[in-house]
Amino acid sequence: MTEQAGSQRGAHEVDEERTGGVAGVLDAIEQAVVAARAMPMSSSVLVNRAEILELVDQVRDALPAQLQRADAVLADADAARAAAHAEAEALLARARARAAELVEQEAVVAEAQARAARIVADAEETADGLRRDADDYCDRRLADFEIDLGKVLSQVQAGRAKLAGRLQPGESA
Repeated sequence: MTEQAGSQRGAHEVDEERTGGVAGVLDAIEQAVVAARAMPMSSSVLVNRAEILELVDQVRDALPAQLQRADAVLADADAARAAAHAEAEALLARARARAAELVEQEAVVAEAQARAARIVADAEETADGLRRDADDYCDRRLADFEIDLGKVLSQVQAGRAKLAGRLQPGESA
């Protein structure tokens, strides 16, 4: 009678444990073994065969559903990882393209600066040449003016000398 009461009690407990999934059923098996009556002078125990077999059936029933859920979780994780990997690759590609663009712009800027420096150097050289030519021209014009002034000075001196000779007293005209 005790086994029947234990069997009925075990079935009721098994129904309660069924809602706990695999972990709950395993806990119920553990509890059944822990609560089982010990054999004298032995480490063996007596367990209710029907209760244990019912719990094993429940584990078998629960495992496929939980394995499916675990597979779904793993598939979701794999999909998320693949999406993250694809996003990371796209981000890296964009970063590489932007870096190449910046390097190209830097090269264009450096080339433009070098060209500007050459243009400025050429302009300064041309300006120096024009300044030398202008100075040379002015020097020639001043030299010509000096010669002309020398001639005028000579004529002025000659004219004054002639006048001075006429203005001297004692000379008759």
